[in-house]
Amino acid sequence: MRNVTLAEVDALPVAVLPIATVYPPDYLLGWHEHRRAQFLYAATGTMLVETDHGAWTVPGERAVLIPPDTRHQVRMVDVETNSLYIDATAVPWWPAECRVVEVTPLLRELLLAASDIDPRGGLDGRDEALLKLILHETSRLNEVPLHVPIPHTAALAGLCRHYLADPDLAVDNRVWAREAGMSERTFTRRFREEAEMSPAAWRSRARLLAAIPLLRHQSVTDVAARLGYATPAAFSYAFTRAFHSSPSSLRAP
Repeated sequence: MRNVTLAEVDALPVAVLPIATVYPPDYLLGWHEHRRAQFLYAATGTMLVETDHGAWTVPGERAVLIPPDTRHQVRMVDVETNSLYIDATAVPWWPAECRVVEVTPLLRELLLAASDIDPRGGLDGRDEALLKLILHETSRLNEVPLHVPIPHTAALAGLCRHYLADPDLAVDNRVWAREAGMSERTFTRRFREEAEMSPAAWRSRARLLAAIPLLRHQSVTDVAARLGYATPAAFSYAFTRAFHSSPSSLRAP
């Protein structure tokens, strides 16, 4: 199915609903949730996924696994997606939190073929076999650690979400502590407790995630300079250390 809403077909008595969608540039799919698990594949562009607990950046030709009944929003940056909405009973192995995964060439072709399936007319034997194979393939994908946690305290979460939207090199712990209405020591301790990393380490990782959509249209050299790295080599080293992949390998198609 192409460019239909989940609400139109969610009640169909099938385990898997394949939906392909083309989104306008820089489109925000606001906070929502659905009863089915979602396999959200970015055929093009970059997706920025947020839940109450974290933020995930999904480059083109990768996917994010979204658990059922999970409140989330997604910013689509020049994105065409292939989604699978899956009954939770069909994927008992599904993760409890979002997870970005690599997508194999075989699965990409299967997702493309699935977009022509319309369960509203019933599923034939080929359709059922194709969807069953897709579910098997999605259970074998490797995770890509393109994620930062979001603290649960409202003041800290607000600081993090604002920073994700607009990383600012001038921000430091003193600035954040003042905005949160805490002493710097209390702020740093609480942030570590909730995010399991220091505020400085969190901001560094968030800046690296912000590099991914920029790499779609800019060189590694330009992105490194924009994010405040002294050299492209320093940026590439930090990026590879954080995400176990080079900047060039994660450039969105």
